[in-house]
Amino acid sequence: MSAVNVWQGAGRRIYMNEVGTRDGLQMEQAFVPTADKIALVNALSAAGLSKIEVTAFVSPTAIPALRDGEIVMREIERRPGTIYTALVPNVRGAERAIDARTDELNLVMSVSETHNLCNLRMQRSQSFAALQQVVATAQQAAVAVNVSLSCCFGCPMEGEVPQAEVLAWVQRFADLGVQGVTLCDTTGMAYPSQVLALVAACKERWPQLGLTLHFHNTRGMALANVLASIAAGADRFDASIGGLGGCPYAPGASGNACTEDIVHALALMGYDTGVDLEAVVAAAQSLPALIGHDIPSQIAKAGPRWALHAPPANFQEIRERALAKG
Repeated sequence: MSAVNVWQGAGRRIYMNEVGTRDGLQMEQAFVPTADKIALVNALSAAGLSKIEVTAFVSPTAIPALRDGEIVMREIERRPGTIYTALVPNVRGAERAIDARTDELNLVMSVSETHNLCNLRMQRSQSFAALQQVVATAQQAAVAVNVSLSCCFGCPMEGEVPQAEVLAWVQRFADLGVQGVTLCDTTGMAYPSQVLALVAACKERWPQLGLTLHFHNTRGMALANVLASIAAGADRFDASIGGLGGCPYAPGASGNACTEDIVHALALMGYDTGVDLEAVVAAAQSLPALIGHDIPSQIAKAGPRWALHAPPANFQEIRERALAKG
């Protein structure tokens, strides 16, 4: 699809991946009870999300908010057609995830050396060596693998990340036989023309590789970057219910692209996300009670464009006065 007709979706299918239940909740100070996490995942499944990143199989010391990962993954209701994925950092995490019947393992490393050291306490080469073992473990168990590459559109400490560097890391994982790669705008540095160029390059080189885009709305450009990606041929996007999430290495960074905001915009433009917007908004509106604070979501607050409001109670009086003026 060219940039000329990106404004007319014409029923084109766009696949929405929900990451709020992992990427969002892991940043929260309040521990969301296990039963509430399960109910939230079930609600998102019923709403028609294509993929849900349910949890992370990491040390409970590292991410205490997700210490109930096994229970949540085992007890959610599985909707046919929805992929249930989880973040795993190492072979032990992969084994736990596989044992809990996770459909897909999501692996993470950064294309920025500085960010990788800060975030994962490893050099990129060390991360890649560790993730090679995880990929092998998943392949032995016939479980799909997606690799999320952080800072593909810029690093808050190094600055620009050359496109060639990003493509080289995608190639390394494609050579391992992973099913998908996610290009992550970890700290909201992406801009549309940059996104268009990188997505187009990936689609041209690896047409069979599942390509997902993960944007943050740190500088208010998430939706613009989604549209640039669609113009370049992408059709899979991560987003977070309520706009939850962030990055500890980007001061002031806001959350991920908001699921309901993106779905709402795409629906108005004629795209088919397969998502029940009303159901997602209802789930988002339940979040403040669970996490103890407001959420960034615009649609959860303002409602969709087609939600009409009654005129003021004295509207007839206003009308009559206007008519009386001739």
